[in-house]
Amino acid sequence: MTASSPSLWLRLNRLSLVTQIIIGLIAGIALALFAPEVAKSTAFIGKVFVSALKAVAPILVFVLVMASIANHKHGQETHIRPILFLYLQGTFAAAVVAVVASTLFPSSLVLATHDVAVTAPGGISEVLQSLLLSVVDNPVSALMNANFIGILAWAIGMGVAIRHAGDTTREVLGDLSNGVTLIVRLVIRFAPLGIFGLVASTLATSGFGALIGYVHLLAVLLGCMLFVALVMNPVIVFWKLRRNPYPLVLMCLRESGITAFFTRSSAANIPVNLELSKRLGLHEDTYSVSIPLGATINMAGAAITITVLTLAAVHTLGIAVDIPTAILLSIVAAICACGASGVAGGSLLLIPLACSLFGIPSEIAMQVVAVGFIIGVLQDSAETALNSSTDVLFTAAACLGEDEKAQRLA
Repeated sequence: MTASSPSLWLRLNRLSLVTQIIIGLIAGIALALFAPEVAKSTAFIGKVFVSALKAVAPILVFVLVMASIANHKHGQETHIRPILFLYLQGTFAAAVVAVVASTLFPSSLVLATHDVAVTAPGGISEVLQSLLLSVVDNPVSALMNANFIGILAWAIGMGVAIRHAGDTTREVLGDLSNGVTLIVRLVIRFAPLGIFGLVASTLATSGFGALIGYVHLLAVLLGCMLFVALVMNPVIVFWKLRRNPYPLVLMCLRESGITAFFTRSSAANIPVNLELSKRLGLHEDTYSVSIPLGATINMAGAAITITVLTLAAVHTLGIAVDIPTAILLSIVAAICACGASGVAGGSLLLIPLACSLFGIPSEIAMQVVAVGFIIGVLQDSAETALNSSTDVLFTAAACLGEDEKAQRLA
């Protein structure tokens, strides 16, 4: 090697983050295959990375949203309303896709149902009450427990209040936001190393042997998520932009979905989506609010998981499902998904609520939740990849669509 040749570290550093992540992925798979005992010891690296992301996510959301609203100038254009509409539309459409797929390809589970009476409890009031309690949570408690509904509520309230403060106060808040963003970028630079540890340890420890008995159920889940990601979402984006949606769709899947697949946390992937939104040239006042909001309420993957697993239990118990009930399930699944936690496995704990529509008691519903955790190696990863990539996809579609509409009217 000549003195002018760049070192291996410099050459790796010049690669894009996505390329570095793919290298980390391949290295993790290779280590798990050829040295599984060594690969198991890399679990600590992955835990440190995910913990770092989860640590910065709550304070990032709080400071960024508060600063964005506080520094928003009167008359400055934002596109939050069309993004919210896309979020809700996409989540409901995903639930409908899951209902159709579960009807065409019904799944059966092994459930212990002896001596369990099936009675019909109440509706969805528990989720609505939980959401309301999250909104009025103590701000310190919300930050400590990563209650993103409460964090968003306090950030929006404080942001609106600080809009009436002096310029110096708003400038300090803007500087604080820049400082937190800098720390987040530093954490993201370690994504390839963190994903290397996550992949190597997961494959070496769990493998895919536990999934053999649930291949059909897993195929329905992943098939629904792929259909939504590659068909339903592009249709929604085309309706908004009136042009080929796939370049934008594939970019979001590649640069947001891959990272989210391995971190398995929409909340932890917020910094990745914020950085991608910036590179796409979107409105900072818009995406700094819509991305954290999307990590909380835009849960198409969660809606699919709740619907498919609930209908698997329904089919196993021989309960008939008519069209009105299926529509009601889609609505409930969409509402439940909006209340799902933005961390790994958050959607599974809302399955009992959807099961209650069919009179399935918690004893059986929690068995369904256990099945979800068994297949969670792939299910939760794919769910998070769909959720997180859709956050930035719909944000970009709304921003670009509104900008093009304004140009046509000008």
